[in-house]
Amino acid sequence: MKADPKADAGLAPAGASKKKLLIIVLASVLVAGGVGGGAAWYFLHGKADKEESAPSKKKHAASKAGPPVFVPVDAFTVNLQPENGEQYLQIAFTLQVSSPEEMDSIKLNMPKVRSRLLLLLSGKKASELNTVEGKQQLAAEIINQVNQPFEDKGPEQDVTDVLFTAFIIQ
Repeated sequence: MKADPKADAGLAPAGASKKKLLIIVLASVLVAGGVGGGAAWYFLHGKADKEESAPSKKKHAASKAGPPVFVPVDAFTVNLQPENGEQYLQIAFTLQVSSPEEMDSIKLNMPKVRSRLLLLLSGKKASELNTVEGKQQLAAEIINQVNQPFEDKGPEQDVTDVLFTAFIIQ
């Protein structure tokens, strides 16, 4: 049997329009998926990426996966600034750092760290350290002192926290 040429002519445009419709639908799905994926990425990662690239952040600000790294510091006993007679502070703490490399750097420079902290602690009064706020302020000052470069124009350390393990004022 021969096919009717008029019938073939009627099917061809319908088949072509179905293909065009299929291409348009697939293109629309791909565009919507791309826009949706881009929006999801922006909301999930965009803000964090902006914060990490901010110039005020340290170069070590990208947190690394894995367990925290701690550097124990031997106990200090220092005379405090006199208020009500002679008083002294006995303190022990551990520094939390961002990486094992930071830990090695701090351990290698422990005499500088201890000297800086001895000067800091001996300049305090007991009344400044008795409150929780005073201890939090001291922790911030310790972080600031230890983060200072060990060499002229050297890199800063990345100490993220101070964890007190002993704190006695007498």
